[in-house]
Amino acid sequence: MHLSRARLNLPRPRKCLLYLICVAIPASAGLAQLPAMPSAPPAISLDEAIARAQANEPTFAAAVAANKNAALDQAIAKAALLPNAIYHNQYVFTQGGAGIITNPVKAKDPALETTSAPRFIANNGVHEYVSQAAVTETIGPQQFNAVSKTSASLAVATAELEIARRGLVATVVGLYYAASTGSRRVAVAQRADDEAADLTKRTQQREDAREVAHADVVKAQLQQQQRERDLADAKLNAEKARLELGVLLFPDPRSPYTLAASDAIPPVPGRADVEAAVAKRNPELQSALASSHLADLNVTSAKLGYLPDLQLNYFYGIDASQFALRNDLGNNNLGYAAIATLDIPVWDWFTTRDKVRQSEINRQAAKVVLSNTQRKAIADLEENYAEAVAAHDQVDSLDRSVATAQESLRLTRLSYFAGESPILEVVDAENSFTAAEIAREDGLVRYQTALANLQMLTGTL
Repeated sequence: MHLSRARLNLPRPRKCLLYLICVAIPASAGLAQLPAMPSAPPAISLDEAIARAQANEPTFAAAVAANKNAALDQAIAKAALLPNAIYHNQYVFTQGGAGIITNPVKAKDPALETTSAPRFIANNGVHEYVSQAAVTETIGPQQFNAVSKTSASLAVATAELEIARRGLVATVVGLYYAASTGSRRVAVAQRADDEAADLTKRTQQREDAREVAHADVVKAQLQQQQRERDLADAKLNAEKARLELGVLLFPDPRSPYTLAASDAIPPVPGRADVEAAVAKRNPELQSALASSHLADLNVTSAKLGYLPDLQLNYFYGIDASQFALRNDLGNNNLGYAAIATLDIPVWDWFTTRDKVRQSEINRQAAKVVLSNTQRKAIADLEENYAEAVAAHDQVDSLDRSVATAQESLRLTRLSYFAGESPILEVVDAENSFTAAEIAREDGLVRYQTALANLQMLTGTL
């Protein structure tokens, strides 16, 4: 008996196949197998680029480690001013010798009244057990001077860390703006290449119409070929800049990303504000001052070698021939001892004197470094501020040059296609327009870099 598909209400073959697939594969498995949508590359701002670079750059990491170690050195020096305590446990065995009488009154019982004497007279018995707490305190000017030295070293390390941070910021700023202007240079080269291609096309059309000579076509083709090479170079340089910056930003420098660079031109900060900030936040000057102070402390430390140190020791516990609270005679083994030691230096073959001379030589060198750093700070301020002002003043001029060159190119092209100008004027106008655009990009990078350097001097970046 034959039954029709309509009477049985069977689904169509395509729908049936789709139904079986949906039933056989769970929904979660099907969603898991779907390809993930490609996410947009992250937009990296300058502040984020600096933060990423601080986590990845090895020189800055070394400066951070040096600063942390200097802080721990200071804590260690302060701890040296406090008494330290240990619990000492020791067993000493010494070869025995002839017996000696320990109690002449009861000498009738030699087994109880005599003991074996050690052959090494420095030891107290054949068997000696030591279990006692020991507290030691050293009092002297060297310990207090060591704390001051570690504090000065910490100040140097902190300043050096700031110097390393600002050096890293300068590197990131340079790479960041180089990568940013690299993409804009590609846009300029692409525009110039399109312009040259259009000129070649229209010149060939004019040659076909018997309006220009073939020499114009050759000149246009040469211009187009040069623009193609310029475009290839611009793309290569942009990729190099992106890779160099990517080394500091990502585990894989090939990771795609975009730069959130702003086209806004911030003004130059006031001169008085810059000078006040530089006087307070110059890490090179702070490092030189801390190094000079450390050199003074080193001279003091060397001279303190002429003074004595007082060492105090206190012991409490067992130091006996039996490891017990009481010996065989019932005497208490627990006891204490205190020692005070004062070592007075007398003769060291002029070692201390030579150390003093070395520290004084180093102190003089530190003073020269400090003086040079102060002069260099003044020169850097003058140079960077003048650079920022000059670069800012040229930005508007560069914009006007681009607008003028663009208008000149437009008028020259109209004149050429009207048959009033030679093609050489068009090529010159195109070159002038491209050069003006590239100069504007260089001017923007110059001002952004100069402003960043000024901000680094003031500690605001």
